Amino acid sequence: MATNRSRRLRKKLCVDEFQELGFELNLNFKEDLTDEAVDAFLDQFLSDAMTANGLGYVGGDDYGLVCLAKRGSVNDEQRAAVEAWLKGRSELVDFNVSPLMDVWYPEAQVNPA
Repeated sequence: MATNRSRRLRKKLCVDEFQELGFELNLNFKEDLTDEAVDAFLDQFLSDAMTANGLGYVGGDDYGLVCLAKRGSVNDEQRAAVEAWLKGRSELVDFNVSPLMDVWYPEAQVNPA
């Protein structure tokens, strides 16, 4: 692909200065949790950790991608807020929050700020 792209095309492709960052999330629930308890956790997660921080979640109940609810990038503070919220939950055995990554092109390097 051409490297000399117009600003309009870079924006449309979400590259260079228009790169959008997010992070992956892996959740491991306790073995003895009921389906209702997992659903209640996910409802609280979506309202307290995602919506409250202006984030969106795409995925299932144990793995997903977190990105900004509108156009743009997740910042380190939002990522840390989600991680802190998850640390306080007793329903999880453990969880993994990835470093910030390009949500459109996961193999691409993250541009320096």
